[in-house]
Amino acid sequence: MYHDVPEPLRALVEPVLADHGFELVDAEIGSGRVRLVIDTATGDGRVPIDGCAEVSRELESCLEAAAIVKTPYTLEVTSPGLDRVLGREKDFAAACGREVKLETRRPLDGRRRFRGELIAFEAGHALLRVDGKPFEIPFPEIAKAQQVYHFTPADFAKPAGARGDKRSRAKSHAAAGEAAEPEEAR
Repeated sequence: MYHDVPEPLRALVEPVLADHGFELVDAEIGSGRVRLVIDTATGDGRVPIDGCAEVSRELESCLEAAAIVKTPYTLEVTSPGLDRVLGREKDFAAACGREVKLETRRPLDGRRRFRGELIAFEAGHALLRVDGKPFEIPFPEIAKAQQVYHFTPADFAKPAGARGDKRSRAKSHAAAGEAAEPEEAR
């Protein structure tokens, strides 16, 4: 969670991210790695791979010079992903109406793991509907959270003409008013 990111790391990372038009969502330090989850300022999750690579290269030298992490580590810079990491209050506010799963720091009503619809996020509390029952969880009690992405058949559909078969090539040529290339010419 963003509020768990050590202040020295935040102070080092956030200006570099801002220079690239990104924001820090979450960071994990441990097990031989430093993992930074970044997002665009609009929070749309559309962080290009080359943006992650540029930030990673720049932060590598900054982290080495500052010696914030005392043990050997691998730096990983990533976007929030399909199962979007929710690390800041604004991430929770944007995920209202969607399914989320989260884990609390300590048991609440006898459980630490919750999965359900995020009904609202107001005044520092997440209101979830889990198995038809409402649960109100204070933001500081959330240890980690993510939005649940539901795949649909559209996620796997190929655009028309992208199948690569002879019929779709012939149809696309015919639609463009061109003659299809003979098989030998390809």
